[in-house]
Amino acid sequence: MFWDKISGLYDFFETIYNGRVYRGLGERVAQEIGQDDTVLECACGTGAISRYIAPRCRQLIATDFSKGMLKQTWKKCRKYKNIKIRRADMTHLNCRDNRFDKVVAGNVLHLLEEPYGAVKELERVCRPGGKIIIPTYINASKGVNKKTVGLLELAGANFKRQFDMDSYRKFFEDAGYENVEYYIVDGRMPCALAVITKQ
Repeated sequence: MFWDKISGLYDFFETIYNGRVYRGLGERVAQEIGQDDTVLECACGTGAISRYIAPRCRQLIATDFSKGMLKQTWKKCRKYKNIKIRRADMTHLNCRDNRFDKVVAGNVLHLLEEPYGAVKELERVCRPGGKIIIPTYINASKGVNKKTVGLLELAGANFKRQFDMDSYRKFFEDAGYENVEYYIVDGRMPCALAVITKQ
């Protein structure tokens, strides 16, 4: 699997290429987390966001489909006693309905065959009144990033779509979500956070 192969180098690449956003994203997501929250993070990758969430919440379950990425998360977050690290498919979560106060899925929508189904699954496991927090690179908004995306695809990444801010808003509108707040973490490859409060 591509993500297993690059897991040991992923943080290095992100820090060199897009460090301001890579750090700022974790800080911004953590602002949405409360000390009594039970949080599910899907597609946690190397734990870049997990390490900011864990100190803020009561419990974090960090999941990813890639075993290599989960090893990196464990290295980064093992000092936190309130985190569990699990392998999971975010499109078919083995969790009961309304289980979590906050659900996070960072930088993964553009990789999924069925992103709308994944968002519905995140909504299913979030409690009413809770928040679904979905950061995504909006790399289509800056032409300079097309070469980088092309290189990643040549290396084996499989991007199903690319977003700019307008298409990102439209993605959620088309899915029927009306009460979405958006925030931008700006940098070389900016990231948009969509924050959905579950009704």
